[in-house]
Amino acid sequence: MGEFGYNDVDLLNLDDEPLRIAQLAPLHESVPPKLYGGTERVVAYLAEELARRGHQVTLFASGDSTASIPLEPIWPVSLRLAGLSRYGHEYHLMMISEAYRRADEFDLIHSHLDFWNFPLARLVSTPTVATAHGRLDQPDLVPVWQSFRDIPLVSISDHQRIPLPGMNWVATVYHGLPRSLLPYSAKRGEYLAFLGRFSPEKAPDVAIEVARRSGVPIKLAAKVDENDRAYFESKIKPLLSLPGVEYVGEITEKEKGEFLGNALALLFPVDWPEPFGLAMIEALACGTPVIARPCGSVPEVIRDGVTGLLANDVEGLVSAVERVSGLSRATCRADFESRFTVEMMATNYERAFRRILALRHAGARRASRHLSLHGNGGTRLPEAQAGGASA
Repeated sequence: MGEFGYNDVDLLNLDDEPLRIAQLAPLHESVPPKLYGGTERVVAYLAEELARRGHQVTLFASGDSTASIPLEPIWPVSLRLAGLSRYGHEYHLMMISEAYRRADEFDLIHSHLDFWNFPLARLVSTPTVATAHGRLDQPDLVPVWQSFRDIPLVSISDHQRIPLPGMNWVATVYHGLPRSLLPYSAKRGEYLAFLGRFSPEKAPDVAIEVARRSGVPIKLAAKVDENDRAYFESKIKPLLSLPGVEYVGEITEKEKGEFLGNALALLFPVDWPEPFGLAMIEALACGTPVIARPCGSVPEVIRDGVTGLLANDVEGLVSAVERVSGLSRATCRADFESRFTVEMMATNYERAFRRILALRHAGARRASRHLSLHGNGGTRLPEAQAGGASA
């Protein structure tokens, strides 16, 4: 599927009048985040680029958000840094309620909140499109997603869709970053970098083992979520005092350029169906190749043997460390610029938005013609008018 693909591109006109778009961001981090927070960072870049293109964008997010977009602050501070993450669902109800109370002010509501707003999406005439940012393979949640098959969805990788093949997928849109956000570094570094979360699925213990067996120092920049605290204390913290292992804590956006740009490679030994992996394209932007396990989206993002090296086990990852200096850092940067910029991401979202609106309008016209010819008579409205666009 790649970044975007439709057979009916004649429905699209990217030169149409600007859209009024509501962006619903998670409240766990500010937009953009002060420290860690992939989803909120992407929302900030997307919202600002859409506004730069002339769209009227309204951001529903925490009050400490600093994106250059008109802000509707639902809660004054982001929940994680305020110690309120345990109340996430409750606080998000306030945001969802306010956004849909004002639904008539928007041409389209773009949600980044999983399925929490879907019941209200069916009750308003303004279409909703949701980007799925997390894993979708939890069996207990599959019936919840499947009960909202009419809601248009965007995936952030083709692999992410696999557990839910019957949903109303309208596009795959890869994440994108501003070209000037992270500087390119042509010089190859002398340490391995780990960037992300200290959690079992991110496998920082494997990253440390690979580095130590390779004889290359490793620096780890990561956060610890409360639900991963026990794992960190028992499995990871003892490893951080080993020779050649340096824990630098959570780092800011400004610090990422130096951290990633000065590395030999980014170690990304994930052990779960990674939906996208923002750290990978951050590394590529710096010219730093990625060494990873081929889980989830990884083979879509990293070109094996070109912008990184993929291996399934520790032995293969250690071998990759030994060979990674042969990869071109200039090629890594060029691949970022051709596939993962904010301009490309915004263009692909614009296309998805236009298609959803075109299909909805076409459905409304068909319903109007039917009513004028046959009267109401209890006729059911087409799906595109009643609750979403079909893929």
